[in-house]
Amino acid sequence: MITVPIGALEVAMVQSGARAADTLRDTTEFARRIEDLGYLRLWYAEHHHSPAIGAFPPVVLTAHAAASTSSVRLGSGGVLAPNHAPIMLAEQFGTLAALHSGRIDLGIGRGPGTFDEPTARALRRGAGPTTDDEYRDDVSAILRLLVDEVALGPLPEPWLLSSSTAGAALAAELGLPIAFAHHIRPENTLAALDHYRERFSPSRWCARPRVLICVETVCAETQKEAAWLAGPMDVVKVGLLKGRGDFPFPTPEEAATHPFTAQETRALTSFRAHQAHGSPDTVAQHLTDLVDLTGADELMLVTPVHALAERLRSYELVKQYAVPAG
Repeated sequence: MITVPIGALEVAMVQSGARAADTLRDTTEFARRIEDLGYLRLWYAEHHHSPAIGAFPPVVLTAHAAASTSSVRLGSGGVLAPNHAPIMLAEQFGTLAALHSGRIDLGIGRGPGTFDEPTARALRRGAGPTTDDEYRDDVSAILRLLVDEVALGPLPEPWLLSSSTAGAALAAELGLPIAFAHHIRPENTLAALDHYRERFSPSRWCARPRVLICVETVCAETQKEAAWLAGPMDVVKVGLLKGRGDFPFPTPEEAATHPFTAQETRALTSFRAHQAHGSPDTVAQHLTDLVDLTGADELMLVTPVHALAERLRSYELVKQYAVPAG
């Protein structure tokens, strides 16, 4: 059994043959079903200028989902600090926390949310990549503004997203809970978490180290079906490795005909070994082992499969192996 709380990460994949508006419509049903299933959190990721992923601002999706649900925690996973003025993020998430007391999370990340350099520069009004010091100053300013200037009442729960030791060091320095992107950089997970725990300084936000691990999870009735459902994301991953994200999220049928090279197949096999793909028993064991290995306080599942029904079914199957919250 999975003994830690579980959340869900929504990346809003735009299916081949569908419109972004269709994906946006599905996010409402997804939020309601995730709440009904008893998941603790639902976070929204920030992406830009990718046909495969909807460019839906996390703050807007959080507000919409909060109005359509009543208990699940909602927020960003993450909103990308370099793309936004700190005062705007503080005001937006401070307002959400005041409207939906005890339900809003503010997950802060660093990346541009796009592989397209002109888009990254447009988001930053022509500025180049953020330095370590600039990022630290932005995160610190967001936290300060939430308390000192926005001050609307209940505060959102801040988390720092990380995929490296550098991000873990900043979370430790600021005394923030860490959400680690194991689904992106599994090779960095253990070293980063050790770094975080060794250097953690308590703060008003967090009294002790607190770790959430995000893991790619594709669960189906059989191992074969899970592999079929995971095929489209394999195509997307290979495209991103080549610096390409200029195509919609393919169907499983389209993915099945994709010609992977031997090197790509080896890379995908290595990546999947760190994630949770397969039948319910297999996935539950992978997730339990990951908790044991990392000492995670929470898990967050990202399930990038093509159709909403199959995606929700994956979450349903996993939740059957989880200890009920509370």
